[in-house]
Amino acid sequence: MSITIRNATAQDMSSVLQLIKELAIYEKEPEAVKIDEGLLRELGTGDQPLFQCFVADTGQKIVGMALVYFRFSTWVGKSLHLEDLVVAQKERGKGIGTLLYNEVMRYAKAQQVKRVEWVVLDWNTPAISFYQKTGARLLKDWYLAQMDEGRLNQYLAQIDSHTSTK
Repeated sequence: MSITIRNATAQDMSSVLQLIKELAIYEKEPEAVKIDEGLLRELGTGDQPLFQCFVADTGQKIVGMALVYFRFSTWVGKSLHLEDLVVAQKERGKGIGTLLYNEVMRYAKAQQVKRVEWVVLDWNTPAISFYQKTGARLLKDWYLAQMDEGRLNQYLAQIDSHTSTK
């Protein structure tokens, strides 16, 4: 099977969404995916996309994707965040993930970033092993902090109510 790694197009976003949903199932959070194909098209293509997406294309179908976006580090400057890298379950073990990962690293170098970073679940030992083999450093002394929309609204309501009572 011949695989081409290329930039995703608006027409690929249906396949990208399916891979995102497959990843959510693998990560045991199938109901966590809230986006839709239209949002992926709107925010991932056009004049000022919020993210860059690479796809692994067999010529007949998309079998993998890697989605990245830029961040800024106050310590090192421009960095790249790898949000998701996923290969369709039926296609795993064929080196497709490595091809996507390599493309992300080439893109990072071409964009002159100072750091590439991502998050991996602590139970995903195949991914951890792969990343370590590539020379990636796993930071175990940092916590990932998140504020989802519900918690954000709750927090803002709390601070706004304190502010308005003064």
